[in-house]
Amino acid sequence: MSATPTTDRLPTRLAPAFAALCAGAVAMGISPVFVRFASADVGPFASAFWRVALSLPVVYAWMRIEESRSPAGAPRQSFTLATVLSGLAFSGDLFFWHLSILNTTVANATFFATLAPLFVILIVWLVMKQRIARGTLIGLLLCLLGGGSLIGQSLQVDPARLRGDLYGIATAFFFGLYFLAVGRARESAGAARVTFEAGVVTSAVMLAIAVLFDSRVVPHTWQGIAALTAMAFISQAAGQGLLAVALGRLPAVFSSLVIFLEAIAAALFGWLLLNEALTPLQGLGGAAILIGIWVARPKPRPGGV
Repeated sequence: MSATPTTDRLPTRLAPAFAALCAGAVAMGISPVFVRFASADVGPFASAFWRVALSLPVVYAWMRIEESRSPAGAPRQSFTLATVLSGLAFSGDLFFWHLSILNTTVANATFFATLAPLFVILIVWLVMKQRIARGTLIGLLLCLLGGGSLIGQSLQVDPARLRGDLYGIATAFFFGLYFLAVGRARESAGAARVTFEAGVVTSAVMLAIAVLFDSRVVPHTWQGIAALTAMAFISQAAGQGLLAVALGRLPAVFSSLVIFLEAIAAALFGWLLLNEALTPLQGLGGAAILIGIWVARPKPRPGGV
């Protein structure tokens, strides 16, 4: 993964990708609201399955349109190793995220899930042997402090919840792996194909998990069906699709930091739709995340990320 040449400000040619990344983060940030509305109908793993499965027809149509506009004879590799790994990594993310929610507090699960950029940086540095720019590290620190502030008042240290906290860390690892795998898959395939094929893999895995672990798999009320459909279209098709679009142009390390916007969006949606209180500390946390993203923006440093 090579460094992206930039100017001190985000280059105009990268602005659409950055906008797509921000919009995708917001779209994914509303997913907990939909899960809450669907929880009376289906179990957590079934909710994850429907999120992905119901999005596939929409993403498939997008893929057909995208590829119809590509040059004739352009190579199209299906289900490459990177795409399959993307689907498996996202399956791991969804699986451990829901296990974490079931075995610790939502605040703890959310906090540990925000460690995903840390794993991206560790893999890029230790495995891919790439240098990490100082601005990226400072941005990561600010984003982590901001993410902790958003949910810090609800965090609880309890040895009885250690297993759930470890599941949260596993969630972060798999989401970080997902960023890197999608970035690699985008080198040889369009955003729609990567999103669709990764979704096929994820939905197959999550269906098997839902059948094994959930007692309620099929929604039976209009509210449940509406919530799952909305989550599929907004959080999955739009959210993950826009993320794949952005990862075709932006470095995975920087993109993973921008996903901290998902935490801000989740807090705002919880306030607007679920009447959850917002505190001044949470406001400061959101500001720290925005500053961290600005500090970590791509810069013209050859060899840096």
